[in-house]
Amino acid sequence: MRRLRIGLALAGMAVCVTALAQVAPHGRDAFAILAAQDDPAALADLQVNSAMRNNPALVAGNIEAALTAEDADLAASFVELARDRNIAVSDDLSKRVTDAVTETNSTSHFAKRFATGLVTGNADDVASLSGTVAGDLFVFGDIRDVVREGKHLAMGEDTDRLVLGLAAAGLAVTAATYVSIGGAAPVRAGLTMVKDARKVGRLGEGLTEWAGRSAREVVDAPVLQQAVATGSVLRPSETVSAIRAAFRAEKAGALVRLAKDVGRVGEKAGMRGALDTLRIAEGPKDVARAARLAEAKGGQTRALLKILGRGALLLAAGAFNLSMWVFGALLALFGFLSSIKATTERATESWLRRKKARRLRKQLAAARLPQGPALAGAPAHG
Repeated sequence: MRRLRIGLALAGMAVCVTALAQVAPHGRDAFAILAAQDDPAALADLQVNSAMRNNPALVAGNIEAALTAEDADLAASFVELARDRNIAVSDDLSKRVTDAVTETNSTSHFAKRFATGLVTGNADDVASLSGTVAGDLFVFGDIRDVVREGKHLAMGEDTDRLVLGLAAAGLAVTAATYVSIGGAAPVRAGLTMVKDARKVGRLGEGLTEWAGRSAREVVDAPVLQQAVATGSVLRPSETVSAIRAAFRAEKAGALVRLAKDVGRVGEKAGMRGALDTLRIAEGPKDVARAARLAEAKGGQTRALLKILGRGALLLAAGAFNLSMWVFGALLALFGFLSSIKATTERATESWLRRKKARRLRKQLAAARLPQGPALAGAPAHG
């Protein structure tokens, strides 16, 4: 019976060891992720390391895909990510990325796309986005967008109120940029990037809804309709003054904070990094976390966003699921320790019983032996 009890304890210990070996790595990773959930950089590191362990060819595959899509900036971001994690990238692949970046940044290519963005206000790459930012900085772009959307509003046509609100806010921020000698430039650039992301359909659905609600409060529609009735890009000074009268600065705080965070991402991760952020963000909190990520990771940000998506900014798995892994690991550890305790107690009890039994047998054996001296001194009986 005692052997059976010890055997059951040993079997329980073996089961708990097996379970612990299975769940401990998941529990450890889950605990680390939960601890890093408020630090986007640490959270992204943990998750991308896990992704690379599961797929060693992840970096090389994404570099090839980026080059095929003619996105040299993304390819360069993956090269930087590989360098930071001591992942080897072939010399041939590195050279192809360098050549692609050089071609993208060539003077002729940049000038052509810059002019396109400046004139049309539509951006699909860094050069054209730089053109739209320049156009907005010199108020040309914002006046164009306000006049166009304002006239749609006045005529009862479909109006993109988000673009309208962003352009109106941009005109006010542009004035602040000049007054502060560039101090508000990140906000100015951020407003332009949000506006252009909206135009080309790269603004996430959740962020679009939030920004749309915020933008509606920024513009006084009746005053704006009167302003655009006579507004024109050919009379910028008069038009800007009229539009500013329709701008409610006290309502623009949230929109300006969003633009500031977008500008921070653009400064550290590049304009395309900012556009990638706007595509996956569901609200201003996501953009604020992306700004913190970009400040910590710089050029690696686009690669992290490409691999992890929104998971680079917040927990990819539910906190409940992660907590269950941690709980499972702790439960297996508790079972293992309990099994060790039970095995030790039962083995010790068995040893003590055997020792006590041996001592008792020795005492009984000693009691049965005849006493030598007593026998020698006893009288003989005939």
